[in-house]
Order: sequence, then structure tokens, then C-alpha cells
Amino acid sequence: MRILILGGTQFIGRHIVEAFLAAGHTVSILTRGQTVDPLPDSVERLRGDRDAGDAGTAALIGRSWDACVDVSGYTGGQVRASAEYLRARVKHYVYISAVSVYGDPDVRPVLETHPLLPPAPEDVTEVNGETYGPLKVTCENIVREIYGEQSTVLRPQIVAGPYDPSGRYTYWVNRAVRGGEMLAPGNGSDHLQVIDVRDLARFTVTVVENDLSGAFNMAGPRITWAEFLQLLGAKSLVWVHAEILQAANLTFQELPLFRPEHGARSSLMDVSNERAQEAGLILTHPAITARDTRAGSLGEEIPMALSAEREAELIHLARNSR
Repeated sequence: MRILILGGTQFIGRHIVEAFLAAGHTVSILTRGQTVDPLPDSVERLRGDRDAGDAGTAALIGRSWDACVDVSGYTGGQVRASAEYLRARVKHYVYISAVSVYGDPDVRPVLETHPLLPPAPEDVTEVNGETYGPLKVTCENIVREIYGEQSTVLRPQIVAGPYDPSGRYTYWVNRAVRGGEMLAPGNGSDHLQVIDVRDLARFTVTVVENDLSGAFNMAGPRITWAEFLQLLGAKSLVWVHAEILQAANLTFQELPLFRPEHGARSSLMDVSNERAQEAGLILTHPAITARDTRAGSLGEEIPMALSAEREAELIHLARNSR
């Protein structure tokens, strides 16, 4: 099959491209050409910027593909530009969304049938913590409006794995390797749930090859923080209760991934993957995700989210509160 990837050179897109190539398909990518491109020479590079109007899709003129996978559509304007232009040029449009479209539901586990956030207006272009989820809803709606049953929406959780540039998951992997006394958030009973990027990529291929439509949650195994830190091989753990962490006003960037069991957005650590598994999603064991993430981060400049000084201060507070 001939596959067009909108995006494709960074983390998620890179793995999706590699998965299609491994399955024997021909891949073209449309990117702005502004980031390092590690892909093999067999990938066709097309240049374009969906924010540039008609000029941004000029490289697609006279071309057609069996399917398009949209990895880089964050605003309604971007997605409408590509979805409308490609309507007569691709048979199947796959949009990579996010579980953020659900907001923070009270009912768990989160299913594909849960209500979505109100969509953002199509002219909203600023992507931040408040607009990200509503913008994804807007993009999903545009894809369904234009492609109907010829569309698929994939809603991944936090995505982890090799070449992750965000440092969210990688922080914990590398911190465990560094050793010494290590802050462990909560009391070990809170839950963590991420999706291995390679599982997301392989399922994207499954969706296209089997012409699957509708929405699918991309959620990995749900484990406790005690289990997570154990599989990382973390030693000398000091559990710092959620109350102390909350009082310290830590941001999600300083203490990534941790969401107390009944705290804000903790519902998105309890997402059902049943529908996707029934359709062919195969999950990587969390220990393998951790091992390969660590191997993929060697030699990379990935910031330590929580400074050593801040970590030591919080450990000290935890000990004095007992």
C-alpha cells in the first residue's frame, strides 16, 4: 500500500513510518523539513506547511495514496486543510488524537463512548494545557465530517518508548539508573498507565491494513507506582506522600506522570484498551518499554525534570513529617 504520513520525523511519527516500512508498505511524508530526519532513504520526503494555506499542500498535487496518517495536526485549521485537500486523493484518513479529549471523567474506566470535551472554535491556534483537549476534539470532528466511515481516530495516553524527546517517562527511567536516594511519589498504590510508542505504531498499521474505522483508545497496561519503580530497578526509595507533593506546588513538568489516585486527571490513568485489543492491539510488557527507553536515551540530552536539590528537599520534608 502507498501511505502518506503528515509529520513523520519525530518520536511518534518516526515509529509509525518505521512500522509501515517493516510491514512492506511504501511511505511518503509531508513535513516542514525543520527537524532532524533519521528515516531511511526509501521514504519519500515532501515539503509543506498546513499553516500556509494552499501553498502548504502544493507538494501533494497530482498524487494519491491508499491511506493518510495525520500525526501532526493540532489545530482545526491544519486538519481541515489536509483533510479537505486529500478527500479525493486518499481512501482512509487516520487521525492521531489523545485521551485528553475526555477531559477528566468521573466514571472509570474511560471508554471510547465517554462524552468528549466541547470542541474549540476552528480559528483557535494557540495550543496549551487548556486548549489541547478541545482542539483535538475539533480535529476529530473535522475528520469524521469529511471522511465518515473512511476515518479512524486513535486516542493515545502518554506515549513512551525509544526516542521520546519529552523527558516525562524518560526522567523516571534515567533517575532509577542514576541511583542514590530516590523520591518515590505517593505511597506506591497510585496507578500509572502509558502506551508503548511501538504498540501504537503497529496498531496504526493494523487499522490501515484491515480498514478499521471509528475511535480506539491507545492505552497500555495499568500498574501501580510500586510496580513501576520495581521494574525500573530503583533502589533506596523514599515515598513522599501526595499531600507533601501537592503542598510543594510541583508542576506536571517537575514531577511527570504522577497523578494521585483520586486527584486531577487521574481518570486518564484508568483508560480501557479492550476495544483496541479486540481489534488487534498487542501490548509490550512495561519492563521492556522501560529497558528500551533507557537504551534509546543513551547519549541524548534529556533534562532531569526534578532537580537533585528539589528532590532532596522533598525527601527531607517527608522524613520530618513521620
